[in-house]
Amino acid sequence: MNENLNVLRYSGKELRWISAGDDATPRSLADPAVRETLRAALTARRGRVVFAAPGEQVRLLSLRVSPEEKKHLDRALPFLIEEDVAEDIEGVHVAHVMRGPEQVTAMLCSHVCMQRWHEELAGLPRIESWVPEPLLLPWRSGEWCLAFDGDRAVLRTGEASGTAAETALLPALLASLLARDGVPEVIVVYGHDRVAELALLPTDLAGSAQWRSGGFAAALWLYDSSRLPPSLLQGAYAPRLPLERWARQWRWPAAAVAAALLLQLAATWSDYLRLSEDNRLLRAAIEERYREVNPRGALVDPETQLRRQLDALTGSAQATGFTRLLEIVGAAITSQAGTRVASINYNQRGGDMRLGITAPDYGTVERIREALSEAGLEAVLENSSAAGDGVRARLRVGGAS
Repeated sequence: MNENLNVLRYSGKELRWISAGDDATPRSLADPAVRETLRAALTARRGRVVFAAPGEQVRLLSLRVSPEEKKHLDRALPFLIEEDVAEDIEGVHVAHVMRGPEQVTAMLCSHVCMQRWHEELAGLPRIESWVPEPLLLPWRSGEWCLAFDGDRAVLRTGEASGTAAETALLPALLASLLARDGVPEVIVVYGHDRVAELALLPTDLAGSAQWRSGGFAAALWLYDSSRLPPSLLQGAYAPRLPLERWARQWRWPAAAVAAALLLQLAATWSDYLRLSEDNRLLRAAIEERYREVNPRGALVDPETQLRRQLDALTGSAQATGFTRLLEIVGAAITSQAGTRVASINYNQRGGDMRLGITAPDYGTVERIREALSEAGLEAVLENSSAAGDGVRARLRVGGAS
């Protein structure tokens, strides 16, 4: 049973609100009070509300599709049923529901009707399910369900098949369906005048008819709303996010955030320009000072270039500088009487010195070399030769290895 299902459907030309199992007269949405009550119910999501698309305006068509067609069913379906539709397929809205791996039911309705219904429901909160009216009747395999509603009758003949017609046309309609589909085991009839309504059934159906008091609203009592009903709101009519409403609600906060971001970007850009100018002036000052010290040569990285030149002259943790090296060499040579320096060649890249000396004898040269080694330097005798009363020698002196 379903006591929380609410249905909006047409009665005559007027849109009315009925509830499952409610015997009261359907409430007209032309009444502002009824419309406001419905709007509140939709907003609070009290029960389930669906729109019943008139069965006369919706055609249900079953067909089989191949696996290839199923892959692109949304685009292929209008062309698959084009020959079964009398009007131009471009003017027909086609929705569908799958009923197995290869079985599909197409729901056909003109765009004109879809647009008209959309306009008449526009003043209400969004109703997310538009169900063909016959598919709201209860159904079991082997049964038909028929509900009388004034001068209309709504008929469901299968899981996804059914129609609606004026009561005067019902006998001809039922005879046509019997000829096509055969006689069902049972036809359940909902109505208010047992004798008159059963008299409209063909003889083959009258014998298996089960008449129940109550109209369409009574039939809704047995509708299983736990199963998702097929909806016409597909394709171009599918529900969309309420972007316009969100835009209205958030436009001022969004504008404030955008303004704050623009101000922050402007401030950041101003700081960037100021710091760029400061950096340019600082670089110019550094280059100017560097040229005061070293007016010639390429200028790439003045800080690094100047640091390396200072290291080479004063010494650093990585290399023995010229000044420090000369100090140690000078001390070793002056400690040996009769020794003098003939030449000095300093290799800045390698950090070593080639030293030409004259000494009284070979022993003096060796003592100088040992003194340099004791001072932590690497002293290598490259060559030596006798020269008059003394000895000429060439030493290579550098940082200890």
